[in-house]
Amino acid sequence: MTRLVLLSILATASLSAFSQPSNEGCAPRAGLEFVCGPENPEDLVLVPGTDWIIASSMTEGAGLVLVDSDEATWSVLYPGARPRAAHDPMYADCTVAPDPARFNAHGLNLRAGRDGHSTLYAVMHGERESIEVFDVDATGEQPVLTWTGCVRLPEELAANSVAPLADGSLVATVLILPGRTFADSVAMRPTGVVLEWSPGEPGFTRIEGTELPGNNGIEVSPDGEEIYVVSSGFQTVVAFSNTNPARELRTTEPLAFTPDNLHLDTSGRLLTAGMRNDAPECGGTPGPQHDLARLSTCPRGTLGIAIDPATMEYETIVDTPATPVFSNATMVLTHDGRFWLGTFQGDRIAYGDLQ
Repeated sequence: MTRLVLLSILATASLSAFSQPSNEGCAPRAGLEFVCGPENPEDLVLVPGTDWIIASSMTEGAGLVLVDSDEATWSVLYPGARPRAAHDPMYADCTVAPDPARFNAHGLNLRAGRDGHSTLYAVMHGERESIEVFDVDATGEQPVLTWTGCVRLPEELAANSVAPLADGSLVATVLILPGRTFADSVAMRPTGVVLEWSPGEPGFTRIEGTELPGNNGIEVSPDGEEIYVVSSGFQTVVAFSNTNPARELRTTEPLAFTPDNLHLDTSGRLLTAGMRNDAPECGGTPGPQHDLARLSTCPRGTLGIAIDPATMEYETIVDTPATPVFSNATMVLTHDGRFWLGTFQGDRIAYGDLQ
């Protein structure tokens, strides 16, 4: 990865001035409760048919976290004391499991399988820029992960988010291409793109027509005909045809927050969350004039929405005020009457009751 790309990624995850260590208090704040301890839990996915949540940890060596949504507790899921691996020949160009000491997980996605198994896809930085693939066995007392392979990103590119299709193909976003900057994205200039990979291909290729300011979260429709992509720069979610070149089909109106990750819920709605824009004390809406350091270090409230992908209309499902102990929201997950929030810079996962 080039230094420019690395700095661009770090710009979205600047060291935070407001994050408090868990031992300084994990009491509820601003209508939120917390699972304290996970490092930078950037993305969240629910293991199908269970109450278990898997969270990424965007910190080198932190791995993947398992959250018990009933008890609001957490433990290390991967790598753990004895990382499991069973290579799948589908991933012929990636036969060695990642170095646990350098595992740095970003965006996640999970595709349900059969007989209590599903497949987890994790964007990894650190040792290599890749999409790491795991079998999730949820037939026991708690889920067990087994690494099965990876797909490497092209030289000098770093993925942000990933989504799988039924045949094992993948689509992934690149937030910042070489020669572009995070400031370009904030100024609403195209910085990123969507990549695609299919089993048997040597690597990812670019999907023309998907260039946006800050290509961030990504999801695919259940039939595989459409791709949904977050533009953090435009502060919208865009529906594209799953073709190359892609056609823009629909888009949300500009949102009142900076959307980040994107996942389908069990009812077929697209869920996303992010930092509220209307925060004068933090410099207001992100734009060319904005102090980028202040963008990630000044506490902002969180908004989470559910989008109808057929119309791109949405409803607000989470609206929290700013609090010094939780900001930089990246994803909202709903399960069993609760919402769960991830963050790209913090030491906790937030949750609360859905209204």
